[in-house]
Amino acid sequence: MQAKDKIIVALDYSQEQEALSMAARVAPYAGIFKVGFELFISAGPSVISKIHAFGGKVFLDLKLHDIPNTVARAALSASALQVHIFNVHASGGFEMMQRTALEVGKTKNPPLLIGVTVLTSMDSKTLKKDLNIDLSAAEQVVHLAKLAKKAGLGGVVASGEEITRIKENCGAGFKIIVPGVRPSWSEKNDQKRVVTPKEAIERGADYIVVGRPITGADNPAEAAKKILKEIS
Repeated sequence: MQAKDKIIVALDYSQEQEALSMAARVAPYAGIFKVGFELFISAGPSVISKIHAFGGKVFLDLKLHDIPNTVARAALSASALQVHIFNVHASGGFEMMQRTALEVGKTKNPPLLIGVTVLTSMDSKTLKKDLNIDLSAAEQVVHLAKLAKKAGLGGVVASGEEITRIKENCGAGFKIIVPGVRPSWSEKNDQKRVVTPKEAIERGADYIVVGRPITGADNPAEAAKKILKEIS
């Protein structure tokens, strides 16, 4: 894998042309582009093929969480769009994840199926107060990662703080996507459990998701190039 294919740029835009313009500017230094709710709902599935047109890969970040049959069928639709990575919420449970993994596994060139563990905007205090979960954020992440692997998923989304424990429990081949990555020269914004690009890769992250430090920079291409150099 090339170093630039470890960088996922978050295209958090509502306007398709704005997203595509940003993707084209940073494509020499980042190989994968995250299409989330905002862009997918406003632009529709066609935005994925437009990213493919200039050589970009797509991480379709819809974090599905529903009954097993609904999620499995949606995942098949995502596979038909030839996305590189697709995710579901691991808290949807074992049956939901297993059913989805089995269906996606039958497709030609299936995407990497990833489970979302604990959002990086949440911490242990939030889990206890809002969700009545007594485990720490790190413990809950590892628990969900082990469940995702047992269900047949290829990896999880988790913060940089949990990388080592996930690899120890799930093996080196189990992929980890780390969001909330913030270079030392950028602001944390609304993220609570953050690491720098270099720290994430050194700990064993397979992919890092970077949004505002690149897309909000005065020179996005230069910011992406700087992050690429940091992890190379």
